[in-house]
Amino acid sequence: QCTYLQIEQAEHTHAVVLSRPAWLWGAEMGANDCGVCVGNEGVWTREPLGEAEALLGMDLVRLGLERGSSAREALEVMTALLERHGQGGSCKEEPEPFVYHNTFLLADRNEAWLLETAGRYWAAQRIREGSRNISNQLSIGSEITAEHAGLRERARSQGCFARAFSLEKEPPRMEAAKARLRAGRELLQRHAGHITEETLMSILRDKASGICVDSEGFRTAGSMVSVLPRDPALPCVHFLTGTPDPSRSVFKPFVFVAGIKAAPQVRSPSFPQDPARQIPRFRSSVDRRHELYRRHQAALELMERDQEWGRQLLGTLQELEQQGLQGMRELLQGTVSPSPQELADLFFDCVEAEMKFYT
Repeated sequence: QCTYLQIEQAEHTHAVVLSRPAWLWGAEMGANDCGVCVGNEGVWTREPLGEAEALLGMDLVRLGLERGSSAREALEVMTALLERHGQGGSCKEEPEPFVYHNTFLLADRNEAWLLETAGRYWAAQRIREGSRNISNQLSIGSEITAEHAGLRERARSQGCFARAFSLEKEPPRMEAAKARLRAGRELLQRHAGHITEETLMSILRDKASGICVDSEGFRTAGSMVSVLPRDPALPCVHFLTGTPDPSRSVFKPFVFVAGIKAAPQVRSPSFPQDPARQIPRFRSSVDRRHELYRRHQAALELMERDQEWGRQLLGTLQELEQQGLQGMRELLQGTVSPSPQELADLFFDCVEAEMKFYT
């Protein structure tokens, strides 16, 4: 059962860690126990928007992670389901429909892909080296590695996916994203050849570029950075905030091991009469904030009222994050060998430690 559609179940699904809007089934981004990572962005294209309920792009993120043992396999899962079921339905928990198409970044230990869609049509580009970012824009040109069987005919032989499917007049949201896309590319190029997890965290926290949003009623909802070693003997490490605004959040490490301790502090509450599942949908609202989110938001309000206390708290949170980063570096370098139980409790313990600083 996805957000709106029920589709055929797979015989086997992978364990996943997800960062997602609490009201829906899919995810904005996440990783699986094979070291596959997927994230998405919304785009508007020349293809008609599907207001009829179908798969959301966020459903496709989760389906790719649950069913793909590699980035390429996740790509094949997502594109097959897109062609079969289409994408559509509101992507926002409000009575007024908010609908878009999607672009995706996929990566594993060995390769990375950019997938862009327009309705049921799609094009994918394998990223051979360097870095790549997305930001509410179609960006694949003529370097297409894989594509929908009917793409060329639909694109009227233009040869460039972005030119063929981008709107002549884009909505303000996409126009503003052009500067953010350029800024992200420049920040990545500035660190080319020596990008670390901390580099990516600093980019995700960059407010001048618009990558970290905290104004005009919008706020970056969650952030994630993954380290995917090429050596299969080393674990993949995923750092997740679980709270909005990464400039004032803690990236906490998560490692897939047997017997992972559940972290109810970052699980949103469920509701027997959920307005997202009742027809007509979204006629009422509920408070979906999980416990860490509530404490984090209360602390932000205090930080804004008492700036000196806020600076001290931010410094403490940064120390906590550095402890997690250092521990994971030592794990990947082989200088420490945590027990399986320590790794199973890792994310839970980091969340608990963060919550103590908010009380």
